[in-house]
Amino acid sequence: MYERILHTWEMLDASAVVQIAILAAAIFLLLQFLGRSRGMGVVRAFGLVVVGIFLSAQILVSFFNLTVVGRILDYLLATMLLALLVIFQPELRRGLMWLGKYGVLYAITSSGKRPIVDKLSDAATVLSGQFVGALIAIEREVPLTVYIETGTRIDAQISPLLIQAVFQKQSPLHDGAMIISNGRIVAAGCQLPLSPIEVSSKNSHGMRHRAALGTSEETDSILIVVSEETGRISLASAGQLEVVPRESLFRRLAELLESESSGERSNKETKQKIQETDRVA
Repeated sequence: MYERILHTWEMLDASAVVQIAILAAAIFLLLQFLGRSRGMGVVRAFGLVVVGIFLSAQILVSFFNLTVVGRILDYLLATMLLALLVIFQPELRRGLMWLGKYGVLYAITSSGKRPIVDKLSDAATVLSGQFVGALIAIEREVPLTVYIETGTRIDAQISPLLIQAVFQKQSPLHDGAMIISNGRIVAAGCQLPLSPIEVSSKNSHGMRHRAALGTSEETDSILIVVSEETGRISLASAGQLEVVPRESLFRRLAELLESESSGERSNKETKQKIQETDRVA
């Protein structure tokens, strides 16, 4: 027995140490992830027991060359993995939704807008679940100064709790629009221009949606609308209104804010025309 242990120790090299470290880190992260569920103690205890039994069995199989037992353990491991997928399906589903929200795609994009998107999407999701109507305009290249003057100045940092408080029915500012400029809440209770076109989406139409459409037609701003009747969340931009599921709100809002605004596009087009004119001359 001692000779086998010594032989195994001598066979360890840098590659084996790296593989052991990777497996240990993967197991630790898996336990941490599953530990966030409601049955935290049960999940961790079950995971530690399974990992301990499997490692002990593998050591015995390796020392005594138990090939048949090793094959049975391989089958049991595959079965346990399938059982874990079934047992912890809700936790895995939440984890996939978390990855979709904070994926690699947005880890390499502009870091300045992601906290804003995160806070706005969280606030809109809570308001949607409470069936509280809301209208938020995010200023881009075209200033919204004219509409800011119609409301009440706030000049505060973006906070989901503050946004939820403003749009509660008891708040005197809940009927108007909130305007975001330069990463801050600059005003609330603002009056926005109404679109002459009636919003005809099923079970979701009203003054907030018309105001969102009208503002997106006249400016390059992005508007978030929460329907008081249905709780649906819609995004308005470039004269278009689209209903966005709650789980996709973060991604879609980030896409719209990361896209080029009309002012940026016009500047690029102007520069391209100037360059073409210079070439012809």
